[in-house]
Amino acid sequence: MKRLGIGLIFAAVLVSGCQPGTPPAPAGDQPAQGPTSPGAAPQAGGKLKFAVVPKGLTHQFWLTVKAGADAAGKDLGVEINWIGPEKETEVVKQINLIEDQIGAGVNAIVMAACDQDALVDVIQNALDKKIPVVTIDSGVNSDLPYSFIATDNVAGAAAAARKLAELIGNEGEVGLIPFVKGAGTSEQREEGFKKGMAEFPNVRVLDPQYCQSDVIKAMNITEDMLTAYPDLKGIFAANEPAALGVVQALEAAGKAGAIKLVAFDAGDDEVAALKRGTIQALIVQNPFRMGYDGVKTAYEALQGKPVEKRIDTGVTVVTMDNLETPEVKKLLNPLG
Repeated sequence: MKRLGIGLIFAAVLVSGCQPGTPPAPAGDQPAQGPTSPGAAPQAGGKLKFAVVPKGLTHQFWLTVKAGADAAGKDLGVEINWIGPEKETEVVKQINLIEDQIGAGVNAIVMAACDQDALVDVIQNALDKKIPVVTIDSGVNSDLPYSFIATDNVAGAAAAARKLAELIGNEGEVGLIPFVKGAGTSEQREEGFKKGMAEFPNVRVLDPQYCQSDVIKAMNITEDMLTAYPDLKGIFAANEPAALGVVQALEAAGKAGAIKLVAFDAGDDEVAALKRGTIQALIVQNPFRMGYDGVKTAYEALQGKPVEKRIDTGVTVVTMDNLETPEVKKLLNPLG
């Protein structure tokens, strides 16, 4: 059966005489309060069931988020339904998957939004049914979610800019490769990188080139960049697939190490590229904590406990100088 758009769904609800509920998560800096009653009874055997919906399923970042969510589910006795689109650009598919989980009567939803505007209506739909929603990694342009648990992407990207400026001697042309225009995380990292580089008047940031979280596209963008800007000094890759595409292009062109590369995330292939000298610094998030705290916060909200509206999971700048420290090892391998 063909799906209705979000707007039509809400129109149908209003026509039928059902009034939408008051959004349970208040705006502002005060902790959000949980719902007065759960949206659905526990699943068979008395177990709560949470949908955890990432932006994608394939990259190591999301697999680490899953590990954190699964660990929290085990600790709290919650069944985790891990479901999401294959690609981070599949906004409509993500909306439909969340609608399906709402219809199935999950007790809570933990999600990373593929688009910061398009997911607002489906979150409202969940809250109207007393299903608490917590966003992780990538939020929405709304105060509706009970909590947003993520890196401070603006600050993290500004740190990347400062590190890249240091690596290139504070002057020259640098490339900027975000991933999806309109995705909150991508927009924030682009903003933060530009703000950070504004501190260095002799560095020119080229126009952003969006890779759509696709390794091949990022590789092609880099190849074109190398041709168009023969004096290019450095590149900032805003996520794992962007970084891997740039790595492939630089190594194929014999430019590894000559053109400095700073990248977000810390997949195994990125760490290997750091060890080879193709990547000089990684801006490392804590995806395990995002998954764990996302489930834990949704669990607390479901029980009516106060939860923090914004939880910063932090970033660490990883280079060859600190790669083997205990703190970084734990961050890169949270399960040992």
